Amino acid sequence: MHGQVTIDIAASPERVYALASDITRYGEWSPENKGGKWLDGVTGPVAGARFKGKNKRRLPWSTKCTVLAADPGKEFSFGVGKKSDTVWRYAIEPNESGGSTVTESYKVDGEPNRIEKFLVKMATGVSWDQRGPDLEKSMGKTLAGLKAAAEKN
Repeated sequence: MHGQVTIDIAASPERVYALASDITRYGEWSPENKGGKWLDGVTGPVAGARFKGKNKRRLPWSTKCTVLAADPGKEFSFGVGKKSDTVWRYAIEPNESGGSTVTESYKVDGEPNRIEKFLVKMATGVSWDQRGPDLEKSMGKTLAGLKAAAEKN
């Protein structure tokens, strides 16, 4: 399963990256993620850094994530879980209007087992078969919030 949503933001790629890579602020924009906390004494995004993300829809859950790419002004991505079976990515490019084009994407490797599908349904209220469209709807809201924050003076 995979999906992506793209938005144009009237802010520099560096500003957008600074926000998109600040995992402590995700709760301000995301309808599902409630923020994160850096682990192991790390205080910011660097490849290999770990953080704990908190999520909540119907029920709360948390995930441990590892930063895969931290390229200021260009890309921030992280893998979820020990094997990084799910990868989230913010790709940032300058656009013709002097701002940025941002694509948030996710990719889930493999198919969850029945218990994992049940847990997704319990936590989110959405069946696994509907999880992709549900995530894309949430990404649209997240990117709209990121846009508002980045364009704020």
